[in-house]
Amino acid sequence: MPKNNKEVILEVKKLSQHFKTGVGKNKIYNKAVDDVSFKVYQGEVFSLVGESGCGKTTTGRTIIQLYHPTEGEVFFKGVRVAAGFRELKIQKAELRKTAKEKINDIQARVTANEISKEDANQKVLEINTQLNNEIRAINEEIDGRKLDNKRNNFELMKKMQMIFQDPIASLNPRMTVKEIIAEGLRIAGEKKEEVIIKMVNDALETVGLLPEHATRYPHEFSGGQRQRIGIARALVVNPDFIIADEPISALDVSIQAQVINLLNDLRISKQITIMFIAHDLSVVKYFSNRIGVMYYGKLVELADKEELFKHPLHPYTRALQSSIPQPDPRYEKIRPPKIKYDPRMHDYSVDKPSLKEVSPDHFVYCNNAEFEAYQKQIKAKNNA
Repeated sequence: MPKNNKEVILEVKKLSQHFKTGVGKNKIYNKAVDDVSFKVYQGEVFSLVGESGCGKTTTGRTIIQLYHPTEGEVFFKGVRVAAGFRELKIQKAELRKTAKEKINDIQARVTANEISKEDANQKVLEINTQLNNEIRAINEEIDGRKLDNKRNNFELMKKMQMIFQDPIASLNPRMTVKEIIAEGLRIAGEKKEEVIIKMVNDALETVGLLPEHATRYPHEFSGGQRQRIGIARALVVNPDFIIADEPISALDVSIQAQVINLLNDLRISKQITIMFIAHDLSVVKYFSNRIGVMYYGKLVELADKEELFKHPLHPYTRALQSSIPQPDPRYEKIRPPKIKYDPRMHDYSVDKPSLKEVSPDHFVYCNNAEFEAYQKQIKAKNNA
């Protein structure tokens, strides 16, 4: 990904999250996230955008281990914290199938008197030996991934926190604000009540609330205040990385600005790295350093904020940008019609797509023919 000297705090490699529905022959895998890779650098705001249902929230929840990934790996501060292994099981099955086909071919050649039984037995032994070695290596990798999933490194993972989308559903209505915010501290092993009270009060003041709010219940607060409580809960354990899952989508516009400004201030004052999940490109443009665009579980474009808005290449990204409303009623009356994205416009029947670097640090999901066309587009714009 981007070639800079910043420290990588989070790396996602070929992450997939498939949800199984049905049983037996009716079993279907819904690919909520499919082969997604990106890096997040220390101190930046990395945003994932896309329409509802494209896999943004599922990606965030999988990174923080609320879901175990189906495939791929997640590295936090250089340590693998989550890993899936479905692709490794499929690889094992394919190896066994290939070995069986080779053995059947050898047996057929023996029947046809093309080779002797001694030669056939030697070849079968070689095939089985190679198969066992490959299966053993895959099993060791699966065991290592399972161990990483179970290890649950609390000291490391408490440095990663999440702000949830719904400020009502994400707070327990039976717990006071103090209990909600202090829960993470208690799980992390803090037992001294005076320390917990001080840290809770500090977190409340950081997000613009008062210490006396600690004795109240969530229903006594407005939506914006509840979201601030959620932010305080994430901050109280002093995280280095926060996943903010559409933290403003359920709020009024004026409150949205307050929450965004609060997150921005916290990023600067506490040097917190933020992965911001949203579907509002106008907010993302103001708040982000780099942006990844998702569509139907795929990461279709990834670039620096300025580059993405200046040179949007993927048709879906252009469609998203065309839908951004402008705060000018005169312009809205004469603005061109919104671009509609139809995935059938791509011909991937032979030339398969992948995430390619079209220009420095600008990645687009495309095949080889589209890759050349995108490069020509950028060259023409730069020469204009």
